[in-house]
Amino acid sequence: MMIRNKNIHSAPPTHFNIAARILHWLMASMILTMIFVGLGMMTSLRWRPWLLDLHIPLGTAILLLVIIRLINRISFSVPKMPASMSNFQAKAAAGLHWLMYGMMVALPLTGWAQLSAGGFLVKILPGVNLPPILPQSPFLFALMHDAHKVMAWGFFLMIIGHLSAALLHAWVYRDGLFSSITWTRKTIDQSENILQDRQSSDEINVGNEKLK
Repeated sequence: MMIRNKNIHSAPPTHFNIAARILHWLMASMILTMIFVGLGMMTSLRWRPWLLDLHIPLGTAILLLVIIRLINRISFSVPKMPASMSNFQAKAAAGLHWLMYGMMVALPLTGWAQLSAGGFLVKILPGVNLPPILPQSPFLFALMHDAHKVMAWGFFLMIIGHLSAALLHAWVYRDGLFSSITWTRKTIDQSENILQDRQSSDEINVGNEKLK
C-alpha cells in the first residue's frame, strides 16, 4: 500500500508569490533612486528644489507600496530558510527583514512630519498636497529632521548588508534563498535534499509499522 504524505499540501512554497516578487523589485528600484536623490539633495543646492519635488512623491509611493507589501506578506506563506542556515542566522535574517519593513514605513512618515512641522506643503502632484500630520513647531521640525537623517543612514547600511547577503547566497552558497524572490528555478542545497529524503523515509517507515 502506498503511504501518502499528509504534509504535501502544507509544504512551504519554493518562491514568494508573484505580487511579492513584483513589489520587491519595484520598490528596490525606487529605494535605489531615492538614495541617489537624497545624496543629491545634500550635495547640490542648485538641484535641491527639483530633487525635493521628486523626493516627496517618491517617498509617498514607497509608503503606499510597503503597506500593500506588508498585507501581502502576512496573507501568504513564504519560502522557508535554507536548511544549511543555522537557527540563529535564520532568526537574524527574519529580524532584519522586518526591521527594513519598519524603516520603509518610518522614513516617509518622518519626512512627512518634518515638512508638516516646518509649515511646508507636502506636494505629491501638481495641485495635490498631503495634509499636515504635525503642528508647526521649530522644535518638532528639528527633531523630525534629525530622526529622518539618522534613519536614512541606518537604512542605507541595512541595504548594503541586505544586498551583500543576497549576493553571497546567490553566487557562493547557491542555496535557493536568492532565487526564491526571482523568476528563476529554485536550486535546493544538498543539505535540504538530505533532510527531505530522511523525512520521507521516516514517514514511509512509520506507515509500514502501522500496517504491520
